[in-house]
Amino acid sequence: MFQSRTHNCGELRLSHAGQTVTLAGWLENVREVGANFAFLVLRDYYGTTQVVVETEEMMHIVKGITKESTISVTGVVRERESKNTKIPTGEIEVVPSEIKVLGKCRHSQLPFEINKSKDADENTRLKYRYLDLRNPAVKSNIVLRCQVVAELRKLMTEKGFLEITTPILTASSPEGARDYLVPARNHPGKFYALPQAPQQFKQLLMTSGFDRYFQIAPCFRDEDARADRTPGEFYQLDMEMAFASQADVLATLEDVLVPVFQKFGKYDRITAAPFRHIAYNDAMERYGSDKPDLRIDLEVQDITEVVQGCGFGPFENATVKAVAVDNFTQARKWIDKLLVDVEVQTGNKACWVRVDDEGNLTGGISKFLGDCKDAFVEKLNLKPGSFVCMAAGKKAAAQKTAGVIRTMLGKRIPGHFDENQYAFCWIVDFPMYEIGEESGELEFCHNPFSMPQGGMQALVDAEGDTEKLLAINADQYDLVCNGYETASGAVRNHDPEIMVKAFEMVGLGEDDVKAKFPAMYNAFTYGAPPHAGAAPGVDRIIMLLTGEESIREVITFPMNKNAQDLMMDAPTTVSQKQLDDVHIAINIKE
Repeated sequence: MFQSRTHNCGELRLSHAGQTVTLAGWLENVREVGANFAFLVLRDYYGTTQVVVETEEMMHIVKGITKESTISVTGVVRERESKNTKIPTGEIEVVPSEIKVLGKCRHSQLPFEINKSKDADENTRLKYRYLDLRNPAVKSNIVLRCQVVAELRKLMTEKGFLEITTPILTASSPEGARDYLVPARNHPGKFYALPQAPQQFKQLLMTSGFDRYFQIAPCFRDEDARADRTPGEFYQLDMEMAFASQADVLATLEDVLVPVFQKFGKYDRITAAPFRHIAYNDAMERYGSDKPDLRIDLEVQDITEVVQGCGFGPFENATVKAVAVDNFTQARKWIDKLLVDVEVQTGNKACWVRVDDEGNLTGGISKFLGDCKDAFVEKLNLKPGSFVCMAAGKKAAAQKTAGVIRTMLGKRIPGHFDENQYAFCWIVDFPMYEIGEESGELEFCHNPFSMPQGGMQALVDAEGDTEKLLAINADQYDLVCNGYETASGAVRNHDPEIMVKAFEMVGLGEDDVKAKFPAMYNAFTYGAPPHAGAAPGVDRIIMLLTGEESIREVITFPMNKNAQDLMMDAPTTVSQKQLDDVHIAINIKE
């Protein structure tokens, strides 16, 4: 054992009775029950042990020690009269002959009670994260994270993947999010960028002749926080395979992730591999999302043709989507709350109608549906007691709003949400291109490095025809679990001619490709193998395994929602000399 202890605080059992031991840890609690009698709880990484003070000398020492000080206790182990079956050391206690203070807590008032730190304000927890992590419930998530990462490394290595680290300082690359920039001291006016992902490097490794690569890769993106996304820095299981198809990558990830979820997951049930494949367009039509939570048994239905001409303004010349549920007993106040929540989350209004005991449409917009009642009821298979919530607008907006309605109804009405499972699926056949919401021009829908289905011929056949270009799908795929995107990947566009053609469709020429991706373009001209890969998010996987609702609960030192590290006080100002060294002048516009 370590020099300062013979055992840890989770180790002692009845078989140790009579032995003299030395423990070390944090003084979690003191309960005085007499002038010279007290119970102490000593806590370390491994657990807790009860210490019983029975002498005036020991009591005098204990009275001078603040909670959360680190101490060592030397004493004799004995059997407890009142046993605690809830902890492993609950059959014994230690009677001390010596107590030493190793590190004094100089604060009589803690920011929060350690074992109840999760109830504290989040910013306070993040500022005192080192105290928050003393809570075994908080620490357990970090321990699980270590175990999962080790298991991922083991499984990937067993499948013949080499763990190769890629650079942190690299060139800025247009990959969708904002870069974090690092000024180059020896190159005035130029900047490195922290990698949003090792995308180009892993493709270059395939071109270099490595067959299977992976790493637990740090990625840096200057984007806003969400419950399932931390700002600034995150980690992913980055992987790539040479001479591989989409099927090869999907099968590999299923082989790796299913055992991890079976071994470490909170829920016993998990979708059996191979996972179901759902085309992107089908997912948007049926679930209103490309990240469908398949634990919910409701689906979105298109009622556009049924309700056209009914006289309800928002339905005219719009796409109309509906979600129906049976046996609806909620009150009008419940419905009003649902509509408000939908609008807050989507920015779009929803409307509703219900079916009374006689089969008549009532409430909401029922007065507009008289002429189309029969077709409406038949389309949605409505019965007495059914409830329908609807969204209208441009197709994409109506789909997404209906997807939010589906989720809210599924989770709020009993019987439609089978929570205790991991429901996986693959979303495939993503569109290669889309019309940008801001630009109104043709843009890459997701990853510009993806291979268009049909290759060069598909691009040539669609050139100059926007509708045909929008119909081209990419060999791209996302893994979805319980409504969260868990991995994203693609078969890569490894042919420079196809790559240039794909970029020409969005108004960029060969010179632009060379300028934006010089290393990768040049490497591909030397004979690149077909290759494919993906990148499951480690932080998000841990969040799913633990059942936590916030990703910050599974990150050791997370930033807050405003991308601030309250513990280290980052970001912060730097000295003028530091700015001068890297040729930076601050010009903040008010």
